[in-house]
Amino acid sequence: MSSKVESLPVPFRWLWAGASVSNLGDGMLLAAGPLLVTSLSREPLAVALAPFAQQLPWVIFGLLAGAVVDRVDRRKLMISVNLLRLVVILGLAGIIMSGMINLPILYGCLFLLGTAETFADNASTSLIPNLVPSHQLGLANSRLFGTITVTNQLAGPPIGALLFAVSFALPYAGFAALLGVAVVLYARVVVPLPAPGTQMAEKSSMIREVREGLGWMRRHFAVRTLAVLITFFNITFGATFAMLVLYATGQLGLDSVGYGLLISASAIGGIVGSLLFPALERRFSYATLLRAGLILETITHLSLVLTHQAWLAMSILFLFGIHALVWGSVSSTVRQRAVPDRLRGRVNSVYMLGSIGGIAAGALFGGLLGQAFSYKAPFYVGFVGSLIILLLVWKSMTHIAAAGSHGAEE
Repeated sequence: MSSKVESLPVPFRWLWAGASVSNLGDGMLLAAGPLLVTSLSREPLAVALAPFAQQLPWVIFGLLAGAVVDRVDRRKLMISVNLLRLVVILGLAGIIMSGMINLPILYGCLFLLGTAETFADNASTSLIPNLVPSHQLGLANSRLFGTITVTNQLAGPPIGALLFAVSFALPYAGFAALLGVAVVLYARVVVPLPAPGTQMAEKSSMIREVREGLGWMRRHFAVRTLAVLITFFNITFGATFAMLVLYATGQLGLDSVGYGLLISASAIGGIVGSLLFPALERRFSYATLLRAGLILETITHLSLVLTHQAWLAMSILFLFGIHALVWGSVSSTVRQRAVPDRLRGRVNSVYMLGSIGGIAAGALFGGLLGQAFSYKAPFYVGFVGSLIILLLVWKSMTHIAAAGSHGAEE
């Protein structure tokens, strides 16, 4: 393993380090955020509106972010928007400490954080192929996702829950400090290839560039279908995950620390998935890995809602974590190989709009279902919806997996 990690280019390793640090803070908020919301209200819709507020900017600004990413220096954009995140988080921590926090203020801060993340995540994803040769993209993605899984889902949530138990504001202050470190690390990234923004800025209007990205997606079946697939699967996932804190504290009887550990179970699976990925990539086709992952995700919804045992729920999320890491690495590699560099930000924006927008829509849908029926309803609806989608796309997996295998497609 060490020789392969050492072979990854130095600029990518700085990006990797920065993403790992910032995602530790994201992981802290993964537990501290829902706990803060439930301290203000336990209404299912109020709980679901928190992730919805943070993911809504992807729907509003996602396409614009893609055009901006293709116009400007992606590294500098990452640094700028992470500085914005730092300011917002510091402000939120101060408001919590003052005792003036309420749901509208929290939703507003989450919306600002989501807006910054819309630009930062697209820039980071679009930058990776500029730092890593094509034959190493699978390895780079799996290592990056694996490390992010450790920080975001394994280490972050229990740390966030523990800090929240000490002081409601403490996880947010800690996140601000981590963002400061991440900005320093991102500043060390040196892009060895010419920045695409220097070639794009004066060519056409922003609207025309957005249309160009959408047109490319319409003409390329594999990437388009992959985007549609992730959108619908994330709607079902978002609906279920929005109710996870109520499921954990209600059906499983867990406290705040137990909830953090429940989330961390999928992270342990992600670590295992990261370690297994190189062997899986050699042994199985991408189509097989994509199909197996979608089967596992479909079963996850039903398995969770039928169990009342915390250890069993953690085991289910452990397997889900393996799937999420492997599936994410495969789908990202396929997309990065297939999309030309000059269009990467815009095509990524469409893909991420569907991905994050799907989670946002799912969170809102799950909240409405939970409010109308019970927190269990989104789990059942998620299972049925995922099963239908799986059957519809089953035969297309071979074509999707082969996209970009011979280089970017104009």
